[in-house]
Amino acid sequence: MTASAPFTDTARNRHGLTPRPAQDVGPSFLHAAVASGGAAAAFSHERRHPVHPVHVPARSLSMSIGVLEPGASTSTHRHAYEAIMYVLIGRGHSIVEGSRFDWKAGDALYTAPWCWHEHFADPDCRVEYVTATNMPMLELLGQTVMREEADPSPR
Repeated sequence: MTASAPFTDTARNRHGLTPRPAQDVGPSFLHAAVASGGAAAAFSHERRHPVHPVHVPARSLSMSIGVLEPGASTSTHRHAYEAIMYVLIGRGHSIVEGSRFDWKAGDALYTAPWCWHEHFADPDCRVEYVTATNMPMLELLGQTVMREEADPSPR
C-alpha cells in the first residue's frame, strides 16, 4: 500500500468528517504571478539560485518555484522536512546521499528528511521546478524545521 492510499480510498474517507471550510475564503488564497514578484533574497543566496515562495495561507504544506540557469547547481544542503521537486522545464540531475538521479521535465524527485542533496541543471538547459514540502505541518507540531544546513565538507 502506498502512502497516498488512505487519500484515494473513498470508502474510508468519504463520510468521516463534517465538511466545512477550515478558513474563510479571501484574497490571500491566490498568489498571482509568483515567479515575477522577485525571489526570496537571503534564501536564494544561500541556495545559489532564485527561489520564489508561494504565499498562501496553507497550514500544512508549502510550495516554491526554483530556477537553475544552464550548468548551475543549488548548494549542498539538508533539512528536517520532506520535499518533492517536480520539474516543469529542462533536465539535469540530483545527488541525494551520494546517489545520482537523472531527471527531465515531467519527472518528480522525493527528498527524505535530513538527506544531503544538491540539484544540477544540464550545461545546455535552463531548469524550472516546483518544490512542495511539509515544513509548515512540522512547524505546527513543534518540530525543528527551520534548521537547514549547508554541507560542512570542503568542496
